Amino acid sequence: MKLSDRLLLILASLGLIPIALSYGVVPTKSLPFLLDLPVEGQSQIHVFRAVMGLYLANVVFWLAGSTKPSLTVPALWSLLIFMAGLASGRVVSLIFDGIPGPVLIFYFCAEVLFAVLAFINLSKHR
Repeated sequence: MKLSDRLLLILASLGLIPIALSYGVVPTKSLPFLLDLPVEGQSQIHVFRAVMGLYLANVVFWLAGSTKPSLTVPALWSLLIFMAGLASGRVVSLIFDGIPGPVLIFYFCAEVLFAVLAFINLSKHR
């Protein structure tokens, strides 16, 4: 296992944990503050807590990949697909909806960066 693989998976995990928690711990407080996004009703809270669970599940897998060599390449693939998927959705939104707030622009840039780094690391495993 390469140090760059471990570092990438750990950094992505550490970056995603606060985002996940901001979506799901108390979304009625955090999302209006961070994203100017009002969260009303049980259904919206439910969706954001599900997203938190999805994000944290990826974090667990990436951390496992950072410590268990047999999971490193699958974890890098998961990181690439996760980040590229988020970034792709944001590109669609940029085209159709315009420029979002600064926090979401930062998320987009981080997602593109992590996707590119995951791709580079995976290409070294061939």
